[in-house]
Amino acid sequence: MATERITFDGHAGAPLAARLDLPEGPHLATALFAHCFTCSKDIAAARRIAGRLAMMGIAVLRFDFTGLGHSGGEFANTSFSSNVQDLHNAAAYLDARGMAPSLMIGHSLGGAAVLRAAGSIDSVRAVVTIAAPFDPAHVTQNFSDALDKIAEDGRAEVDLGGQTFTISQDFVQDVTSEKLESAISGLKRALLVMHAPRDSVVDISNATRIFTTAKHPKSFVTLDDADHLVSRASDAEYAAQVIAAWAGRYLDLPAPAPPPGAPEGVVRVAEADPDGFLQDVQSGPDHHMLADEPEAYGGSNRGMSPYGFLAAGLGACTSMTIRMYARRKGWPLDHVSVDVRHDKVHAQDAASGSTDKIDTFRRRITLEGDLSQEQCAKLLEIADKCPVHRSLERGAKVLTELV
Repeated sequence: MATERITFDGHAGAPLAARLDLPEGPHLATALFAHCFTCSKDIAAARRIAGRLAMMGIAVLRFDFTGLGHSGGEFANTSFSSNVQDLHNAAAYLDARGMAPSLMIGHSLGGAAVLRAAGSIDSVRAVVTIAAPFDPAHVTQNFSDALDKIAEDGRAEVDLGGQTFTISQDFVQDVTSEKLESAISGLKRALLVMHAPRDSVVDISNATRIFTTAKHPKSFVTLDDADHLVSRASDAEYAAQVIAAWAGRYLDLPAPAPPPGAPEGVVRVAEADPDGFLQDVQSGPDHHMLADEPEAYGGSNRGMSPYGFLAAGLGACTSMTIRMYARRKGWPLDHVSVDVRHDKVHAQDAASGSTDKIDTFRRRITLEGDLSQEQCAKLLEIADKCPVHRSLERGAKVLTELV
C-alpha cells in the first residue's frame, strides 16, 4: 500500500493533515474515512480498514479534523457542524483530483458526521458506520461533569483519554441541537451499521435506532466483544474484511485487467501481524483470504498455512479437471472430492535414489455416480493432467525483484 501525505483546507481555512492510502494496482474507487471524537486518522481501526480497502483497489482518504492530530486550527472553535463541513471539503479535494468518493466510513462521532454529510455528496453510493451514536449529543456524556462549568464560563478544559481538550459552549449547543433522523431516513445510499453489543461508550441501542430509521438497502453486522475503539487487531481485521466484502456489492467495482504474463491476475500477500505470521492474501479486487501458521509454530492459526494453500490449489485443479472431462463426455458423475496430504519424505522413498527430502502430495479422489470401472479409471488418469499437477511435477522457476 502506497501512502501520500497531503493537506487540504478545512472549514475555517486551516490546513488539515491527511493520508491518502492508494492501491498498488489499479484504482477502482475511493473511500473517505472519518475518525472518532478527539481521535486521529492514525488509530488502528482506520489504518487496518484503509489497508484492506487499498488491497481491493479502493483508495482511502483519512484525515485529522480541525484542531486534532497534525491538523491546524483550534479544537475549541470547532463543532459537529464544522466536522461535517470538513468532510465536505475532503470530498471536494478528492473530486478535484478526479477521485470523488463513492464510499464513506465513520467511526463513533465520525459516523454521525458521515450520516449527516453523505446525503449531500453526490458521488457517494455507500456508507458505513462503526460504533456511531444515533444522537450526536451522546458525545457530551464524555464530559458530563464539566457541562455546568462550560455553560457558566463559555468553555472548559476536560480530560478525555488522558489528553486535555477545551470544549466550548458553542460545541455543546451545536451537538445537542443536531438531529439525524431525517438525514438517516433520507440517506438514499446503501448503509452498513457495525456495532459491538458490549460497547460501553456508545450503547448498542444507538445502532438499533440507526438501522431501524434507515431505509433499504441496509445491513447490520455485530462486532461481538470488540471495544469502542476497535483496538484489538483481530476485531479491526474482521471489520475491515466485512466492509471490503460489503462495499464491493454496492460500488460496482470493475475487475482490473490482468498484467501481461499473468493471465489470472496478481495475488498480493501483505503482512497483517508483524508479531506473528498472519498474512493478508488478496487475489484481484474480489477474493480475500488469510494465511498463517499453527500456534505450535508461532502463528495464530487464523488461516491456512502456505503449504495448505498449495495443497488446496492441487485439489481444486484436480476436481475441476475431472468435472470438465466428465461433463464433456456426458458421464454420470454426481460429485467429486479430493483429499490432499502434503509430506516431506526422503527422496529414496520416492525411488529417486537421492538421500535428500522431497515434497510429496498424496491425493485421495472420491467419485460418486453410476460410473463404470473403465470410466473411473479414465477419470483417475485425467486427474494427472490437471495444470497444477503438471506444474508441480515439472518444477517451476521463481523470478524475484525488489520493488
